[in-house]
Amino acid sequence: MKKDKIRYWLKPAFWEAWIWIAALIALAFTNPTGESHFSLCPIKNLGWDFCPGCGLGHSIMWLFRANFSASFKAHPLGIPAVIILIYRIINIFTTQRKLKQSKINNHARNLKAHAGN
Repeated sequence: MKKDKIRYWLKPAFWEAWIWIAALIALAFTNPTGESHFSLCPIKNLGWDFCPGCGLGHSIMWLFRANFSASFKAHPLGIPAVIILIYRIINIFTTQRKLKQSKINNHARNLKAHAGN
Protein backbone atom coordinates (compact mmCIF):
# COMPACT_ATOMS: atom_id res chain seq x y z
CA MET A 1 0.00 0.00 0.00
CA LYS A 2 2.81 2.42 0.87
CA LYS A 3 4.58 1.72 -2.45
CA ASP A 4 1.35 2.53 -4.31
CA LYS A 5 1.14 5.90 -2.59
CA ILE A 6 4.75 6.69 -3.45
CA ARG A 7 4.18 5.62 -7.06
CA TYR A 8 1.07 7.81 -7.20
CA TRP A 9 2.97 10.93 -6.10
CA LEU A 10 5.92 10.22 -8.42
CA LYS A 11 3.92 9.64 -11.60
CA PRO A 12 4.73 11.85 -14.60
CA ALA A 13 1.57 13.94 -14.17
CA PHE A 14 3.14 15.44 -11.01
CA TRP A 15 6.66 16.00 -12.38
CA GLU A 16 6.00 19.61 -13.33
CA ALA A 17 4.76 20.40 -9.83
CA TRP A 18 7.77 18.71 -8.19
CA ILE A 19 10.14 20.67 -10.45
CA TRP A 20 8.47 23.98 -9.49
CA ILE A 21 8.55 23.02 -5.80
CA ALA A 22 12.26 22.14 -6.02
CA ALA A 23 13.02 25.42 -7.82
CA LEU A 24 11.17 27.48 -5.20
CA ILE A 25 12.91 25.62 -2.36
CA ALA A 26 16.30 26.18 -4.02
CA LEU A 27 15.56 29.90 -4.34
CA ALA A 28 14.35 30.04 -0.74
CA PHE A 29 17.69 28.71 0.51
CA THR A 30 19.93 30.69 -1.84
CA ASN A 31 21.56 33.85 -0.55
CA PRO A 32 20.60 36.81 -2.77
CA THR A 33 23.55 38.87 -1.50
CA GLY A 34 26.06 36.08 -2.13
CA GLU A 35 28.82 36.22 -4.68
CA SER A 36 27.96 36.04 -8.36
CA HIS A 37 27.59 32.58 -9.79
CA PHE A 38 27.24 30.98 -13.21
CA SER A 39 24.10 32.15 -14.97
CA LEU A 40 21.78 29.91 -16.93
CA CYS A 41 20.44 32.96 -18.79
CA PRO A 42 21.19 32.52 -22.51
CA ILE A 43 20.93 36.28 -23.14
CA LYS A 44 23.44 37.08 -20.40
CA ASN A 45 25.74 34.31 -21.62
CA LEU A 46 25.68 35.88 -25.10
CA GLY A 47 27.11 39.04 -23.53
CA TRP A 48 24.07 41.30 -23.82
CA ASP A 49 23.53 43.72 -20.95
CA PHE A 50 19.74 43.75 -20.90
CA CYS A 51 17.58 40.72 -20.21
CA PRO A 52 13.89 41.08 -19.27
CA GLY A 53 14.07 38.06 -16.97
CA CYS A 54 17.28 38.86 -15.14
CA GLY A 55 16.64 39.65 -11.50
CA LEU A 56 13.61 37.37 -11.26
CA GLY A 57 15.50 34.80 -9.20
CA HIS A 58 16.85 37.48 -6.88
CA SER A 59 13.36 38.90 -6.56
CA ILE A 60 12.01 35.53 -5.45
CA MET A 61 14.95 35.05 -3.05
CA TRP A 62 14.21 38.41 -1.42
CA LEU A 63 10.50 37.56 -1.29
CA PHE A 64 11.23 34.41 0.74
CA ARG A 65 13.08 36.63 3.21
CA ALA A 66 10.01 38.92 3.44
CA ASN A 67 11.98 41.85 2.03
CA PHE A 68 9.27 43.04 -0.34
CA SER A 69 10.92 46.30 -1.37
CA ALA A 70 14.19 44.56 -2.36
CA SER A 71 12.11 41.92 -4.14
CA PHE A 72 10.28 44.55 -6.17
CA LYS A 73 13.53 46.41 -6.93
CA ALA A 74 15.19 43.22 -8.18
CA HIS A 75 12.29 42.50 -10.54
CA PRO A 76 8.71 43.83 -10.36
CA LEU A 77 7.26 40.52 -11.56
CA GLY A 78 8.86 38.37 -8.83
CA ILE A 79 5.87 38.47 -6.50
CA PRO A 80 3.31 37.70 -9.26
CA ALA A 81 5.59 34.90 -10.53
CA VAL A 82 5.56 33.18 -7.12
CA ILE A 83 1.77 33.55 -6.88
CA ILE A 84 1.35 32.06 -10.36
CA LEU A 85 3.73 29.17 -9.57
CA ILE A 86 1.94 28.35 -6.31
CA TYR A 87 -1.41 28.47 -8.14
CA ARG A 88 -0.02 26.14 -10.83
CA ILE A 89 1.33 23.66 -8.27
CA ILE A 90 -2.02 23.56 -6.45
CA ASN A 91 -3.83 23.23 -9.77
CA ILE A 92 -1.71 20.23 -10.82
CA PHE A 93 -2.32 18.38 -7.56
CA THR A 94 -6.06 19.13 -7.37
CA THR A 95 -6.64 18.25 -11.03
CA GLN A 96 -4.91 14.91 -10.61
CA ARG A 97 -6.87 14.21 -7.43
CA LYS A 98 -10.15 14.97 -9.24
CA LEU A 99 -9.13 12.69 -12.11
CA LYS A 100 -8.30 9.89 -9.69
CA GLN A 101 -11.62 10.33 -7.87
CA SER A 102 -13.45 10.37 -11.21
CA LYS A 103 -11.78 7.08 -12.21
CA ILE A 104 -12.73 5.53 -8.86
CA ASN A 105 -16.35 6.67 -9.26
CA ASN A 106 -16.51 5.35 -12.85
CA HIS A 107 -15.07 2.02 -11.74
CA ALA A 108 -17.60 1.74 -8.90
CA ARG A 109 -20.43 2.60 -11.32
CA ASN A 110 -19.24 -0.09 -13.75
CA LEU A 111 -19.07 -2.67 -10.95
CA LYS A 112 -22.64 -1.84 -9.91
CA ALA A 113 -23.82 -2.07 -13.51
CA HIS A 114 -22.21 -5.50 -13.97
CA ALA A 115 -23.49 -6.73 -10.61
CA GLY A 116 -27.03 -5.82 -11.63
CA ASN A 117 -26.87 -7.98 -14.77
